[in-house]
Amino acid sequence: MGILNSIQACVDSVNSVLWDYLMIILLMGAHLFLTIRTGFIQKKTFKAIKLSVTKDPDAEGDISQFGALTTALASTIGTGNIIGVGTAIALGGPGAVFWCWLTGVFGIATKYAESLISVKYRVKTKDGRMLGGAMYALERGLHMKWLAVLFAVFAMIASLGIGCMVQSNAIANVWTENLGVPGWIVGVVCAVVTMFVIFGGVKAIANVCEKLVPFMSAFYIIGCIGILIYNYQYLLPALQAIVTLAFDGNAVVGGLAGSGMMIAARYGVARGLFSNESGMGSAPIVAAAAQTRNPVRQALVSSTGTFWDTVIVCAMTGLVLVSTIMRTGLDMGTIKDGSVLTSLAFGQIPYVGRLILVVAIVTFAYSTILGWAYYGERCAEYLGGKKILMPYRIIYIVGIAVAPLITLQLVWDLADTFNALMAIPNLVAVLLLSNVVVRETKKYINNIDAKDTSPIPEIKD
Repeated sequence: MGILNSIQACVDSVNSVLWDYLMIILLMGAHLFLTIRTGFIQKKTFKAIKLSVTKDPDAEGDISQFGALTTALASTIGTGNIIGVGTAIALGGPGAVFWCWLTGVFGIATKYAESLISVKYRVKTKDGRMLGGAMYALERGLHMKWLAVLFAVFAMIASLGIGCMVQSNAIANVWTENLGVPGWIVGVVCAVVTMFVIFGGVKAIANVCEKLVPFMSAFYIIGCIGILIYNYQYLLPALQAIVTLAFDGNAVVGGLAGSGMMIAARYGVARGLFSNESGMGSAPIVAAAAQTRNPVRQALVSSTGTFWDTVIVCAMTGLVLVSTIMRTGLDMGTIKDGSVLTSLAFGQIPYVGRLILVVAIVTFAYSTILGWAYYGERCAEYLGGKKILMPYRIIYIVGIAVAPLITLQLVWDLADTFNALMAIPNLVAVLLLSNVVVRETKKYINNIDAKDTSPIPEIKD
């Protein structure tokens, strides 16, 4: 325990530097800058949704656009949407929900830009696989190989935290608390099941995600709607509290007190990034594998991931939790664990409420494990070639198995650390290549079916 406490103290110190000011400024600054540079690309969201379910089989790529989107959504729609939002409210107050939501609205532009350059600078292996992501954009677009390596290292390590350990920990906690199953058993079973999927490659992962993501999202949203109907008298007061307490830390709304604007923004932005990953550089890795005629087409499709994840799902979760706090008169001073809030909220639904929560967390978390396994593999392959894939997979699977034995707070905090560390080089790539984003957008935005005839470089496996 002494070692874990020391690690926790070290992580807390690092996060106080990264997240109190630096990442809030970098992320929100990038979101706003790219929103302006892309001409408010958010206005194309509904067109992008239509494109996401339109097949483009004649284009080069490993998986369909929808497969790439659902694989990205698999990694983003996870415990951040449930426990993460609850943790943001518990630590940052109801105002954190507003900052989480705002991060999603403006983050659409960043997700669009980072996905565009990922497709623009992707490469092809001799066996025909497409590889892309911030590391290739940094190397090919900016000739910054050293920063590309740093991104790949941080992302590979992050995959072990945000990708498998946080999610496995959450799955184990749910099974233990609700069904009494020992956490280590859950970890081992989850690891074995994951092993069979990830050894099938990106197509196997995408096939599972295409079926799992729509089901789990609809299932969870229906549960949220049921709670919001039950709490209907508190919906407007909850909205008022979320908006007011986002800016006025000294206010009291509906019996809820603010935690201060910076604290609300810190936890709201951090959990917003953890949830939708805009600016982190993760989703563009799978975007590069999509069958798409031009970079703008897939960038639009990828940007809808942030819309669904944060603008819709996280916003609904926030309303559910804050309205529940108001209805029950819960003392926020006694709650510092987001899982307690979510359990209380879903417990309002007679008989099936906790079952809905269990199914949602398990499916959300497991799909994230699959999505991040692909991200980590691509970063590992960039660093060491195909020969490093097997060692990486073994470490990833072991991480899933041992995660239930680690304290949740440390796992979440480590996830915040590596989220920030991989986001920094990715944001460098996106911002310095913003002229490319603007040029490609102007070229294809009104001619979305045009084919990009630029040759895709072939690299050695």
